[in-house]
Amino acid sequence: MARCVPLYAVDRAVISHGHSDHARPGHAAVLATPETLAIMTARLGEGRAGTTQQALRYGEVITINGVKLWPRPAGHVLGSAQIALEWQGSRVVVSGDYKRCADPSCVAFEVERCDVFITEATFALPVFRHPDALGEIARLLRSAALFPERTHVIGCYALGKCQRLIRMLRQAGYDRPIHLHGAQQALCDVYEELGIALGPLLPATVARKDALKGAIVLAPPSAIADRWARRLVEPVVANASGWMGVRQRARQGGVELPLVISDHADWDELLATCAETGAQEVWVTHGREDALIHALGLQGIRGRALNLIGRGEEDEAEAV
Repeated sequence: MARCVPLYAVDRAVISHGHSDHARPGHAAVLATPETLAIMTARLGEGRAGTTQQALRYGEVITINGVKLWPRPAGHVLGSAQIALEWQGSRVVVSGDYKRCADPSCVAFEVERCDVFITEATFALPVFRHPDALGEIARLLRSAALFPERTHVIGCYALGKCQRLIRMLRQAGYDRPIHLHGAQQALCDVYEELGIALGPLLPATVARKDALKGAIVLAPPSAIADRWARRLVEPVVANASGWMGVRQRARQGGVELPLVISDHADWDELLATCAETGAQEVWVTHGREDALIHALGLQGIRGRALNLIGRGEEDEAEAV
């Protein structure tokens, strides 16, 4: 039987999305959406994203050893999928990572009714209620207009968040070139190849500092604290993450402009999603299980903690 989002190399793996805490190298056979397979190959290299690959589009059903399996959109990043499994009339949905708000860089989350729902819990505390992401983009553009002589550099991970920011900037009417750290370019190319138009992009590795005056630059959060950032002119340091709602995290990171933009469901979205699935039992993993299990119990839903050894944050803090 294939294993859903396995933590180590296996003979048959079903992969929910391309972040490296879910898409590990070394599997023999890999089943995922076409977009996830393309992203895995770009990140891991030819031959490391499964000896053989099988693409399965959203809603397409296959049967493995009597178990029906199909992916449904998770809304996390391009190609991300929930995995629905059905056997003898009982249905389990493994959600992977997901969000419920609009994202112009990927297909929106779709609710799949089930008996058992496995949910993440990254932001499973009542304090986490994310603001409208387009409102955060408007804050960024107001700052760029207020400080036209400074470079705005936004820390964002390379897969998903980078492309989402670009698409939201374009939605907001920003048509100037957006500058990229070298680590961001390859996956932007993959998104473009998969039909996600990103507009004019330029490398941030220019010879003269004043060439980036007034520009918007996207870079990995780790690069902003590195010598690389010295090329920028009086940078306004921003970071796009659900964790930017925690002021202490922003201050510790030297973030002048925290942007609360998350690729994960917040507290209200987690509760609403669990209820909408109709599941009588919800298994909770990858985050703060206790608070969510308690809240689900008040709604008459049985919650259980599913502790996965080895499941952690994405290597570049990409899971926020």
